[in-house]
Amino acid sequence: MSEQSETKYSMIVTIVSKGYADITFAAAKEAGARFCTMLYARGSGVHETEKFLNISIEPEKEIILTFVSTGIVKEVVSAITDKVGLATAGAGVTFVLPITRTAGIPAEAPAAASPEDQGQAR
Repeated sequence: MSEQSETKYSMIVTIVSKGYADITFAAAKEAGARFCTMLYARGSGVHETEKFLNISIEPEKEIILTFVSTGIVKEVVSAITDKVGLATAGAGVTFVLPITRTAGIPAEAPAAASPEDQGQAR
């Protein structure tokens, strides 16, 4: 297993209400991100718990992990913030974590396949 001790990657973590992952993916990809993963979660914000028939209902959340080159972090975060509307209170949150060690990722991530290459792969 090859390992890199110094990397030039960051992880953008975005937490939004259920149903906003696709918008987040699209915004990140338009800004140059290529690797996104979505996880389901339940929120426990003070103002978000609702009751239905005296049963507390926790709102469902989607967590989007976007692995990017550090050089495009600002553009991707800006695109996500604008498209998802994160400037609005309660719409969600996004933050960036530095990645200091990786395994299984080539030193230089391969370029995205061109539309012609994608057509040939089918």
